[in-house]
Amino acid sequence: MIYLDSAATTRPNETAIARANKFITEDYFNPSARYGGGASVHAEIERAREFLTAQIASCDKFSLVFTSCGTEADNQAVFTAGKRGNAVTDGGEHSAVFKSFIELKNRGVEPRFAPVLKDGRVDGDALLSLVDEKTSLVSIVHVNNETGAVNDINELACRVKAKNPRTVFHSDGVQAYGKIPVRLTENVDLYSLSAHKIGGLKGTGALIRRKKFPLQAFLFGGGQEGELRSGTENTYGIAVFRYAAEQKFRTLAEDGKRLLAYRELLFDRLDKELFARISPNDGSPYILTVSASGMRGEVLQRMLWEKGVAVGTGSACSSKKPHSRILESCGYGKEMLDGVLRVSFCSETKEEEVLHCAEAMNAVASEYKKKLG
Repeated sequence: MIYLDSAATTRPNETAIARANKFITEDYFNPSARYGGGASVHAEIERAREFLTAQIASCDKFSLVFTSCGTEADNQAVFTAGKRGNAVTDGGEHSAVFKSFIELKNRGVEPRFAPVLKDGRVDGDALLSLVDEKTSLVSIVHVNNETGAVNDINELACRVKAKNPRTVFHSDGVQAYGKIPVRLTENVDLYSLSAHKIGGLKGTGALIRRKKFPLQAFLFGGGQEGELRSGTENTYGIAVFRYAAEQKFRTLAEDGKRLLAYRELLFDRLDKELFARISPNDGSPYILTVSASGMRGEVLQRMLWEKGVAVGTGSACSSKKPHSRILESCGYGKEMLDGVLRVSFCSETKEEEVLHCAEAMNAVASEYKKKLG
């Protein structure tokens, strides 16, 4: 099987799992225990926290809270900051943010949605026009999970703060962390991560926060994570996250260059009479989204699976909907929305897999088109 749906989830990194196995077989102690084993495991968590933060931000100015996933991190960010007035996001956000903004309305906060451009980036000027003296929160995704479009979050955060310094700026960095280079400025208050997008395990995420930012806890109990997220820490998942990230950041630049070449190779090999490009040229090297207009992406996906190729049709978190809400917000019509396929890579993707995928996509789309007459 050729797996090219890594934006949905990645195969856990075997080296990271092997290194972290000791936290199941030997160092399985509760990190809150006061004897030596507990203290040792707690120290490992702190080392992981510092490492994961340091890859994209200054540890003097930012800290990190471990969560169960990126969705929890997004929710904690949105419901901490969106407390009054209005909150601004865009129509191209992941459902973890988008649906949280819908819930804000039930809590007395006005949600405002900026338009997105054809490639999935937020319209920055339109976004700024929605920010006023009552805006408590702005949340903009770093890398669009369906198109791969990259928002310049540091610039957007700077512009938001210039208009209202009290506004909190959050970004969902799930598809960016460990994949594209970034250093957070102090204008970014909150930034969400997910381990399973970079070779870690499902069930582990994190929220990076500016140290002076008063984050609110939503899980209460033993006071773990500096009383910001109670519950016994998932030491094994945290360790795998750290070890997987070590490998990802070690090869981030070379992986990005190679996968960019693979992304363009794939599109170059696709039949342009069958497939139209949605992903921008300057987007994430990890994602190529196309559409076979007039066909059904789910049908093509199943046909590809039968040929031993796994690709996506959009966000796995929204797979039960007939069309992608995110791509609808980009302005695409029904025929384009019907035929969407998202091919997404990982560090282990090989050139021959990309070539085979292009051949298979052309074959199934051609076969499907003939059946349609």
